[in-house]
Amino acid sequence: MNPLRSALRMILGKRPPAMQVGAVCRDPRTAEILLITSRGTGRWIIPKGWPMAGRTLAQAAAQEAWEEAGVEGRMHEAEIGRYEYEKEQDSGFSVSVEVRVFLLEVDRLRHAFPESGERRRRWFAPVDAARLVAEPGLKRILHDLGRAAPPPARSGTEDGNRA
Repeated sequence: MNPLRSALRMILGKRPPAMQVGAVCRDPRTAEILLITSRGTGRWIIPKGWPMAGRTLAQAAAQEAWEEAGVEGRMHEAEIGRYEYEKEQDSGFSVSVEVRVFLLEVDRLRHAFPESGERRRRWFAPVDAARLVAEPGLKRILHDLGRAAPPPARSGTEDGNRA
């Protein structure tokens, strides 16, 4: 968020957005991106969650990738971007959340993982992944990854016999 917008929020009495961490899970061989479905609405998202005590932001993002997508691999410590979204609360209200995004190069996909019964996962070319997610900032991050990567061998493949 830019400093002017942040200052304006403070003046008007609004809290700065809460922070989450997210993992863009990429197959290093094909450059495809793994998207998962959200538990509530079933829309396509990346694994994300709250920072964790005793872990760097990148390590927390890697943990979320394991829990939500069954992904193991090499997490880059450098942030690749940020985006905001409105997180629905149980009370019916929503809160603005800023997601700090990290790149995880996938080495292995497990079939059994903590949220395997609650989500679907699928591989997409970065441009297709960008088209499927709702958040404009995440669309930009995925689109930029697509420009920097070679074209994938296939797109839209299920879980996968990957890695």
